[in-house]
This record gives sequence, structure tokens and C-alpha cells, in this order.
Amino acid sequence: MEEIAFTMLLLPGVAAEYQRRHDQIWPELTGALRAAGIRDYSIFLDAASGRLFGVQKRLAGHTADALPGLPVMQRWWAHMADLMETNPDNSPVVVVLARVFHQE
Repeated sequence: MEEIAFTMLLLPGVAAEYQRRHDQIWPELTGALRAAGIRDYSIFLDAASGRLFGVQKRLAGHTADALPGLPVMQRWWAHMADLMETNPDNSPVVVVLARVFHQE
């Protein structure tokens, strides 16, 4: 299984709304993530900075790279765009992190 980590950035004062929207995540979106081979996905928040830290575990042969082309993903990005730093297509600005240590 592949594991990736990345950061995103919330706008000031929206952490509670970001949490609320994720508490009500659309079943269609979670289904798309699962169908793409994502088996474990967590997002953590550093409340002091608004920095989000995401971790995904993906099956070998995953199709996560195709998710941006799905209408449900584009709708989710539009739904979340008022809360976070985004690209022109409403996708979140993501900084992929390099693993520097791992222990099981």
C-alpha cells in the first residue's frame, strides 16, 4: 500500500465550518475515493496556523490521479473553495511532503 502526506491551508476563522462540512461529507464522494483505491484518509489541523495535514493510504494500482476529473470531486472543491487556499480550478493548493522517517 502506498502512503502519501500533504498540506493544505485554511483561511482564517473557518476551522469549525471546515470540520462541519467534513462531518457531512457526501456519500458519493467517499464512494469515489474508495473506488479510486484510497483505503485510509485522515486530515489533521494545526489550529494555530490553519495548516491542514493530510495522509492517504492507497492500494497498488490506485486511480487517485483520475479523481480531479470526476464531477463529484469538482463539486466538492467548489463547495470548499470559500474556506481554503485554492487554485484557479477550485482545487486546494496542495504541497506534497517527502517522507523522512517511518517506523512500524
